[in-house]
Amino acid sequence: MHVTSTLLAAAAAFSSANAASKGFNYGAFFGNQQAKQYVDFKYEFEAAKELPGTNGQFTSARLYTMIQHGTANTVISAIKAAIDTRTELLLGIWASAGSAVVDNEITALKNAIAQYGPAFTDLVVGISVGSEDLYRITPTAIGNGETNPGAQPAELVNYIRRVRDAIAGTGLAGKPIGHVDTWTAYDNSSNAEVIANLDFIGVDAYPFWEVEHDNSIGHANATFYDALQKTRNAAQGKPVWVTETGWPVSGPNQGNAQANAENAGIYWHDVTCSLLSQGVNLWYYTLQDVQYGQPVPSFGLKPGGDLKAVSPLFDLSCPAGFKPVSYLFPLTLSPALSPILLLLLYSPLLFYLIISSLLPNPRSCPSCNCNRNYRSSETILFPSQQDGNYFRWIARTNRICEDGKCQFKT
Repeated sequence: MHVTSTLLAAAAAFSSANAASKGFNYGAFFGNQQAKQYVDFKYEFEAAKELPGTNGQFTSARLYTMIQHGTANTVISAIKAAIDTRTELLLGIWASAGSAVVDNEITALKNAIAQYGPAFTDLVVGISVGSEDLYRITPTAIGNGETNPGAQPAELVNYIRRVRDAIAGTGLAGKPIGHVDTWTAYDNSSNAEVIANLDFIGVDAYPFWEVEHDNSIGHANATFYDALQKTRNAAQGKPVWVTETGWPVSGPNQGNAQANAENAGIYWHDVTCSLLSQGVNLWYYTLQDVQYGQPVPSFGLKPGGDLKAVSPLFDLSCPAGFKPVSYLFPLTLSPALSPILLLLLYSPLLFYLIISSLLPNPRSCPSCNCNRNYRSSETILFPSQQDGNYFRWIARTNRICEDGKCQFKT
C-alpha cells in the first residue's frame, strides 16, 4: 500500500513537470522598432514548438503588453496568433509609463475578451501587471541608464487592483494575477505590500549580471538558485514563476562572465534543464532577438535569419539521464521504505552506488581545456525541491570529452 502511494507520488511529480508552462518572452516590436504583426507572432510561436531537441514542449508565450505597438489601445496581434497556434499565454500589462497607459492596457484586455471569448481566455495561464517596475526606480537601474520611470509600490498595488476589477465577471475571472520583477526587488522588504496583493511572483534572474560575485559560468547555477531561493523566501507563500532567465550568446563580458554561445549552452543545460525537470513555470529569454537589429548583448538562442530555417546556437536537448536528486525523497521518506533511509545514512558507499546508477554513465576523458573557464570536472549546485537545500550535481557525467574537446551528451 505504501509502495503504491510512493509510486503514485512519483508519477504525480513527473506529471507536474510535464504540465508546467514552458515558453519564451516575446516583445511587441523588432529591433528597429517595427511592430510585429499577426504573421510574425504566428511564425515565432510555431518556430518555438519546432525547436530541435525540445520535444515540442515550448508552447507558452509571455507578453509584455496587451497593446499593438504604435497604437493607443488596439489589441496586440499576438492574441490571434496564439489562438490559431494553440499557444498558452502569460499576459502582460505595461506599468512603467503611467496611469493613463495602464488604462489603455486594461481597455485592450477587455476588448480581447469581448472579441475572442473563450478561445482567448482558455489559453491564459496568468496576467502579469508590470515588468521590472520596482527595479527601475532603484539607484542601480538609474545608474545603469534606465529611462523608463518604473512605478512605486503603492502605484503597482493600485494597478493590480484595477486589473482585478476589470476582469471580474469575465472569462478571465479567477486567473492568477502577478507581477514580474528582479529578485532584488522582492528581497527588498519595502515592496512587501506588492507581494501581498499578488497570486504569483514572476522573477527575472540573470547570473550574468551579478558582478558583485564571481559570475563566471561555473558559478551560474549556484547564483541562479540562490536568487530563486531568496525570492521564494520573500514570496509570502505565493508560487514563484521564472519569467526571465538566460545567458547572452554575444556581447561584452561582465565581470568574470563571458558572453558566448558555448557558455549559453552550458547555462541552458545546468539551469534551464534543471528547471524543466522540476516542473517550474519558465519563460526563457529569448528565442531570437537579432531580427532587424543587433542588441548588445544578444540573448537569442537562434541567430538572425529565417527563424525556422536557422539552427539554434547550442544544443537544446536535456540529458536523457538528467534526474534531480530531489526525486529520491518520495522514496526514502515513505514509511514503508524508511529502513532504506536509515541504511543510506549509515552506508555512504551504498548511497553513492544508488546515486551513480541514476546518473548518465560517466566516461573517462583527458583533461578538458575548452577555453571557457569551466572545467569538465567541476561540480555545480542542484537544488532540492523539498527544503531549498543544495546538493552537488556532478556535471562531468553529462559531458563527453574526446581529444581535449568537450560536448554535452545527447
